[in-house]
Amino acid sequence: MVKLGKYNKLKVVKELDFGMYLDGGSEFGEILLPTKYIPQGAKVGDEIEVFLYLDSEDRIIATTLKPYAQAGEFAYLQVVAVNRVGAFLDWGLPKDLLVPFREQRSEMKEGYRYIVCIYADVESRRLVASAKLNKFLDNVPVEYEYNQEVDLLVTQKTEQGWKVIVNSQHSGMIYDNEIFVPVQRGDRLKGYVKHIRSDEKIDVTLQKTGYDVETMDRLAKEIYEKLKASGGIIPLSDKSSAEEIAEIFGCSKKSYKKAIGALYKAKLITITPNTIELC
Repeated sequence: MVKLGKYNKLKVVKELDFGMYLDGGSEFGEILLPTKYIPQGAKVGDEIEVFLYLDSEDRIIATTLKPYAQAGEFAYLQVVAVNRVGAFLDWGLPKDLLVPFREQRSEMKEGYRYIVCIYADVESRRLVASAKLNKFLDNVPVEYEYNQEVDLLVTQKTEQGWKVIVNSQHSGMIYDNEIFVPVQRGDRLKGYVKHIRSDEKIDVTLQKTGYDVETMDRLAKEIYEKLKASGGIIPLSDKSSAEEIAEIFGCSKKSYKKAIGALYKAKLITITPNTIELC
């Protein structure tokens, strides 16, 4: 099924001087792919992956350009213009993306960036965006496993930590005491499910909870390589503060202690009251 605001793989049915026409099915008919977007060597009968949107005259058109996000996804976009209709966002395509005034949480200003959800408006059949994120979140069942890897979009700072959007579907939170790297609004990160609360909001971390072999190998290797680069000694021990450890290795004290424990058992390092050192 061909979808507006999404990537579609469509067959070339006709080639003209100004572009190629693609088969958009019974709903959309033939869709123009302008010449400047035609992949080299494409011919009638080929299937081409294209993004479908509306041009400045509200005609459906295909492009091989990649927008910053597609319908159903969230993105951190900059306002490039404001007029009597609403605010217009740069989303990586020739035609800017409209946020109608009714879809703004507060008045949007030119030059500022906002997190929005892109969607196809049913009534107008236009692609628009909304800053009222809660309308598009937590509308499907929460089905995650403990320690499952997820995609995160950082949205808002709170007293407890950072609110995030999980897999473009659910609300989540990363708590400050579990953040060991700089984080800011609009960041896209990999995270891991730690806990699903009674309200179905999701607590996530930026590192796997616990300490599996994969994590141990990565962190232990990083510590070992840093030891070699530092002349065989680092002024951290298993007694060092969590802040000192996070500053150097970007991990929790618990993960650090288990990593140096693994290196110690492998007889690669010694641990003193104030340092770790290569054997």
